[in-house]
Amino acid sequence: MTRSSKFVTPTPMPMTFRLSLFSGSMKLPVMKTNARSQLTRAAAIPMGAATRRLAFALASRIAMARTRQLAAALLALALLCGALTGCSEPAAQNNNRSAPGAGGPVGVVTAAANTQPLGIDIEAIGTAVANESVEITSKTSNIITAVRFKEGQLVKRGQILVNLDDAQAQADLAVAEAALAESQNQFKRSRNLFSTQALSQSELDQIEATHKANQARVIAAKARLSDQVIRAPFDGRTGFRLVSVGSLVNPGTIITTLDDSSLIKLDFTVPQIYFFALHDGLTIDAMTAGLPNRVFQGKVTTLGSRIDTVSRSIMVRAEIPNKDGILRPGMFMTVKLRTEALPALLIPEQALVPEQGQMFVYVVEEGIAAKKPITIGRRRPGEVEVVTGLKNADRVIVEGTQKVRDRGKVYEVSEAPAPVAGAAPAAAAQS
Repeated sequence: MTRSSKFVTPTPMPMTFRLSLFSGSMKLPVMKTNARSQLTRAAAIPMGAATRRLAFALASRIAMARTRQLAAALLALALLCGALTGCSEPAAQNNNRSAPGAGGPVGVVTAAANTQPLGIDIEAIGTAVANESVEITSKTSNIITAVRFKEGQLVKRGQILVNLDDAQAQADLAVAEAALAESQNQFKRSRNLFSTQALSQSELDQIEATHKANQARVIAAKARLSDQVIRAPFDGRTGFRLVSVGSLVNPGTIITTLDDSSLIKLDFTVPQIYFFALHDGLTIDAMTAGLPNRVFQGKVTTLGSRIDTVSRSIMVRAEIPNKDGILRPGMFMTVKLRTEALPALLIPEQALVPEQGQMFVYVVEEGIAAKKPITIGRRRPGEVEVVTGLKNADRVIVEGTQKVRDRGKVYEVSEAPAPVAGAAPAAAAQS
């Protein structure tokens, strides 16, 4: 009798059992005792929700597997996944529970408030102005007959710059002098006649008045003649020549400019908050982009009598010697004023905590961080002056302010390094 080679698929038994893989119950087909025990051991391994779903899916495949070898392989894979996931999830939870700062003291870096001499270097922007400056013009309407200066020439006070046509003025002077001579002779004769009572007092007074009027006319004629010669009002340097010989000039017509730049006046503005530090004689250093690597020293000579109501700043004028004439009027210059050093309570700028337009700091007292409002004043690189709110030797938090809460526990990790000695103070001023 020949054995049939046809493979007969065994029919699974209808009996079922429960496997607690989820919070609910899932039914699976009955398996042999060996497979059931392995699946039970897999369910006992701690695993997450995702792993449980994977294990259930694998168990379902196991139940429907046609061979014992396939079932054993799938069960081994389920055991391996469950073991790996179950071990990693508790470790992650333990790491989260052991994270620093969960309810314990916060590590911070602190620095002590200390009193040091603090000077202010006020920076401003100014404009150079000549010591004396004028536009040369004519007082009368006339024609230029001669130009006696060169552009950019240094001239002395009283030196002739331009001659105008003076023919009419000289003629007027001659007429006035002739009338004066006649009236003077008549006045002498009238006095002799008055002494002999041949002339009344009223007639003598009238002749005398005429004589004085003629004297005034001569003076006026000489003045008009003098106006036909334009002279330099002070020592200085001429600018560009804006007229030529034969030009008709009128009152107000600019012929040239004249500047006395042997001394430069520097005008600039300083915010009123620095008014307390300003006084006559304060030393300044000025620089300009047109002359790099050159520093010009001068002194404050005048403070404005008013504070500008718009910018809330005060006008300041300083004088800078300019014997070589290298500085020119109108130059744009940067100014630095160095004030006298005064005692100030300083803290690092990093300690400031701005909130809603007000400044705060955290002060460490016996392991507790106290949030205190302060008023700040002058500054220098890395440090700021505390006007009110702190006292000398108070320890403030420099690093870690974002992790700290008011009245929270802290511990000092280290002390903040001191600012570099000799750092130049700075305070910018808007012009």
